[in-house]
Amino acid sequence: MEEKPSLDLVYLAVSALFDNPNASENEKASQWLGNLQKSVHAWTVADELLHHKKDLQSCYFGAQTMRSKIQNSFHELPQEAHSSLRDSLVEHISQINESTNTVIVTQLCLALADLTLQMTSWKRAPLDLISKFSQSNVWPLLEILTVLPEEVEGRAIRLGENRRQELLEEFRQCATTIDQFLTHCSNLYAGNIQDNVQVNVKILRCFTSWISIGAILLQNLNENVVIVRAFQILDAKNEASLGTLHDAATDCICMLLQCLEDNNNQHQLESFLFNNVVQLEVSYHISVANEDQEKSMNFCRIFTELAESFLEKIINNSSREAYHFAVKALDLVLICVGHHDYEVAEITFNLWYVLSEELYQKNNKDMTELFKPYVERLITALCRHCQMEPDHEGLLEDGDDFKDFRSKVSDLIKDVVFIVGSSNCFRQMFMNLQNPNATWDQSEASLYVMQAVAKNVLPVENEVVPKVVEAILNIQGQTHAAVRYTSVMLLGELCEWVEKHPDTLDPILHFLVSSLPQPGISAASAAALQNICTTCNVHMARHMPFLLQILHQVDTFDISNNAVIGLLRGTAAILGCMPANDMVVAFREVCFIQTNALCQLMEHNRSPSKGTKTDPGLWLDRLSSVLRNVHVKLKSDEEHPCKPVVLEVWPVLSKAFDRYQSDVRIMERCCRCVRFMLRCISQQMKEILENLVRQIIIIYGTYKHSCLLYVGSILVDEYATDVNCVQGLLDMMNAFIEPTFRLFQEDSGLRNHPDTVDDFFRLCARFMQRAPIPLLQSTVLNPILQCALSACTLDHKEANTSVMKFLYDLISTGHIGKLQSDWNTRNNLVKNILQEFGQQIVSNLIQACVFYLHSYMLCEVSDVLVELLHFNREVTQKWLMNAFDSLPKQNNGGINAASPQQLKDIYTTISKSDTSKAITHALKDLTRFYR
Repeated sequence: MEEKPSLDLVYLAVSALFDNPNASENEKASQWLGNLQKSVHAWTVADELLHHKKDLQSCYFGAQTMRSKIQNSFHELPQEAHSSLRDSLVEHISQINESTNTVIVTQLCLALADLTLQMTSWKRAPLDLISKFSQSNVWPLLEILTVLPEEVEGRAIRLGENRRQELLEEFRQCATTIDQFLTHCSNLYAGNIQDNVQVNVKILRCFTSWISIGAILLQNLNENVVIVRAFQILDAKNEASLGTLHDAATDCICMLLQCLEDNNNQHQLESFLFNNVVQLEVSYHISVANEDQEKSMNFCRIFTELAESFLEKIINNSSREAYHFAVKALDLVLICVGHHDYEVAEITFNLWYVLSEELYQKNNKDMTELFKPYVERLITALCRHCQMEPDHEGLLEDGDDFKDFRSKVSDLIKDVVFIVGSSNCFRQMFMNLQNPNATWDQSEASLYVMQAVAKNVLPVENEVVPKVVEAILNIQGQTHAAVRYTSVMLLGELCEWVEKHPDTLDPILHFLVSSLPQPGISAASAAALQNICTTCNVHMARHMPFLLQILHQVDTFDISNNAVIGLLRGTAAILGCMPANDMVVAFREVCFIQTNALCQLMEHNRSPSKGTKTDPGLWLDRLSSVLRNVHVKLKSDEEHPCKPVVLEVWPVLSKAFDRYQSDVRIMERCCRCVRFMLRCISQQMKEILENLVRQIIIIYGTYKHSCLLYVGSILVDEYATDVNCVQGLLDMMNAFIEPTFRLFQEDSGLRNHPDTVDDFFRLCARFMQRAPIPLLQSTVLNPILQCALSACTLDHKEANTSVMKFLYDLISTGHIGKLQSDWNTRNNLVKNILQEFGQQIVSNLIQACVFYLHSYMLCEVSDVLVELLHFNREVTQKWLMNAFDSLPKQNNGGINAASPQQLKDIYTTISKSDTSKAITHALKDLTRFYR
């Protein structure tokens, strides 16, 4: 947008966006206003809209635009304009009154906060704001003071670590005044809290915000008026629910408890908080009696946070005081776990995860014993929470909140069960089943917990498990479907026990197969069969005819395609344990069930319907699951017994390639089949190699499906070590390059096609691993390297990882394997390449780390840098120095940059490092100065 639009035109666009019922007009208005917000004219337009105050929509757009511009485009303003922008925002905020829409207030306050953080010339801004607004505009002042600390800790604005630390120091200097102001406000509005809910909420939120960044120090806070008020609000036993006020008080106390974890020498505050939180137990019980679940959840948060904050002290200190903390804190948490609603219990889950992790790491028997009674109570309570409603019919449906909760319970029990012992837990649940008065829902919940720990029960256990298995096998037909479902799943989880007790295999198989036709139960039965087949594959070989019969009938059962795939995986796992002749016969039959169905679809030219039997993807998924899971141990140079069958399968896949080449979804499944076909037979498929390569090159030239590049990488992985195949594979890659680079050269081509980047550089990396010299000598290497340099900044995790892996393999090829005969050749080739591209590689990597990549992606960059240092430390150090010299440096006008000394220190760390881990830490330190 080159010229500033008239205000009338802006009003029309805003009206069209909010009021016009025509979706097309809405879209046009949204696009036009979006372009306006990106333009430099947005500053003036937003200011004018806020001054005119024509209507709510235009004011909101103006406030939101102002906030967006300050957050994302502050660099557009010259430094001399900062003060006038500040004065304009202060003026807008000074005109706020009780009728002003809260959304507009929030946007304006955020805008001023973001300006404050970036305006380096405005020192101790919070004090100026208190002086300006404390007598007239307390509401927006509290909002600004709340969001200031939140914004400085966020990463929406690229402040840089130096500016962030500078601001935190300023805030600490202002903290005493902030605390006094909040104390004054708290006393001023203490008379009738219910009449001043909004302002009391803001006082608590503001105090919490300043505590969270460590600006208000923890010393002497036990007499702080705001904290005392928070506990008064929480301990208001007879008051009606205060909603957001109760939430704000909860957030405040929870934040204080979190801060104690990092400052565990604050004994006075520690005792003050502990004693006051303990006093809230009565209030919790009142909230339960009043069925005020929101309050109950808040109390549960506080009790859980109390236990977490004292956890390290409890575990690392065996004193009487620490034990007292442990007993009371965990008792409070377990009281909440006993709440009738499972959502309250779920709040405590992270505490138990942390506790189990700490105890597992400590591996101290006495310490584990100390917590054993609490975990026993936890599991008992969780078992009760897992009970379905007594009048519930059928099974829980996918997506049901209660089903998701039970899944989390299962995961939690698996994590903590070592504290009490899996066998003990299993035995206790079995005792529950022995209760003659147990209802179906109680029995099912006990079975569900048993299922969670079944794989941890020792396979040699002969006391309880046989009785459980016998009871399940004798389940009557009228048993509730949920009990049968969970029982079937439990049998599947006991697969390792069954493997050691083969005499139970026949009745268990009969039971599971008889459950296959039952609606709802069939999916569990298929999953259990998969487990049994995979784990007991040696014992299952004699049952193969029976399994083949099931596979022929599988589509008559009420089970999902994923369950069928599970059955096929289990069947395939058995094949590798069979005699060669029997294996081939069974393998052929299993494969042909899928390929015959696929051939019929192609012959009848039926239009695919996703997820049905007319969908080729369904049969391709099944076929790939078979090919993937057949594992045969071969002697050297022995031909794979399944090779003849695979050669019979290939023509069907080739035909599918041609038939469905325009459909990316089906092509991905065809490629997956080819991938596992190649892996299954390994290097024994040269008969089809030429045809396969020709076919994928032709299709890729037209449709550019990235999955075809992936097939290419599998071919390279399997055959590039054969000198007779290298040139053909190099020609294949050369054929891929032209259409691939054409795709990347489009506008935002790399960013818009991350899957292609991922698969292309995986192909290049595989070639570098398997046949480095032919690739290093090839003319295709230079354009590949240029592309890799451009792709360094791509912030797509998988794509960037593949690029880094290619660069890593390129460099490591030059210095690994010094005793190998071709080492000198490889070393010289890589040395020549790095002489041309080394500086650019290092510079692009450093720029990518600082300005483009997420912090979790830096470890792959570190791998490349450490390889460069290993290859030639002296030269790499020069490249690093040049790369660091090109970075912006902190000066009087800039905020998000490192100082020359900081850059020197990080450079020194990286240049002297020998490990990827050390370089990753240094790169993370570097990026913090620019974000």
